[in-house]
Amino acid sequence: METCQVSIPTPLRKYTDGQRVVETQGSTLREMLDAMECAYPGFKFRVVNEQGQLREHIRLFINQRIAPDLDAAIQPNDAVRIILAISGGS
Repeated sequence: METCQVSIPTPLRKYTDGQRVVETQGSTLREMLDAMECAYPGFKFRVVNEQGQLREHIRLFINQRIAPDLDAAIQPNDAVRIILAISGGS
């Protein structure tokens, strides 16, 4: 099975041994996150909640397009980006 590249945002790199980009496998985003969990235990929980849904402050992009959900298909050599939403202020 071929791999895709996943860009890891700075706050989540402590869960990927400091790696900025991780190569992993999967035919959907959900499978990709499962594979990442095997390689980096605890990572998936930072992205997906207890109900298996994407956390509110996380967005996933496939080749610079926002993914509609975790069942979105990914192809070999796709570039996946994990983006953390930023909020604050009063």
